[in-house]
Amino acid sequence: MLKRIISNIPNTITCLSLVCGALAIIASFEENFQWACALIGIAALCDFLDGALARLLHAYSNLGKQLDSLSDLVSFGVAPGLLMFNVMSIYTGGCLPLIALLIPVFGEIRLAKFNIDDRQTTYFLGMPIPANAIFWIGACSFISTYGYPGDAVMVAAIVIISLLMVLTRFKMFSLKFKNFRLKENMRRYAVLLGAVLFVAFFGVAGFSLSIIFYILLSLLPEQREA
Repeated sequence: MLKRIISNIPNTITCLSLVCGALAIIASFEENFQWACALIGIAALCDFLDGALARLLHAYSNLGKQLDSLSDLVSFGVAPGLLMFNVMSIYTGGCLPLIALLIPVFGEIRLAKFNIDDRQTTYFLGMPIPANAIFWIGACSFISTYGYPGDAVMVAAIVIISLLMVLTRFKMFSLKFKNFRLKENMRRYAVLLGAVLFVAFFGVAGFSLSIIFYILLSLLPEQREA
């Protein structure tokens, strides 16, 4: 019984991530965008913890893998997509805010590709969907702090970030540390340092800049797929 309980701890945290994503959707429709962003952030933390605990407890399972993928779609695809739909609906009318639905659609394609590709262990082919969610948390805060950048900028950002998730020729390094040696983790440490500085200077809006920094580091020649 104890072994069964321990083996389901990571799955429980994965389900908590999904609950946070669902609550973020509700909050975004109530125009409580700060809570929506916070809940997506908590879901991202749960996403990190479930994997870490699965490794620590040796509680890997096919069920856990499927739960993780489904939770990611809700929390990092649907939730940020509907968050940006509701944000855009405040500033622009008509059908234009529906462009935000590209976020969950391309997120779903991203996850499906990841699930059938066994190469993505130390790197990703396309931007991982949690990074997509973190970018939109920052974007929402940017709009709240600095104002709406305009329809053209929003549409371009949604299309570009969505496409980055499914471009399999775009190779991004994983942020998981196998060891803590500086030489082997230079870019990981650079991303972490950049994130701290961006958030320190720009607040939550700095998360978007952190993801852009992560993307730029991945574009350096030695990170391209052969």
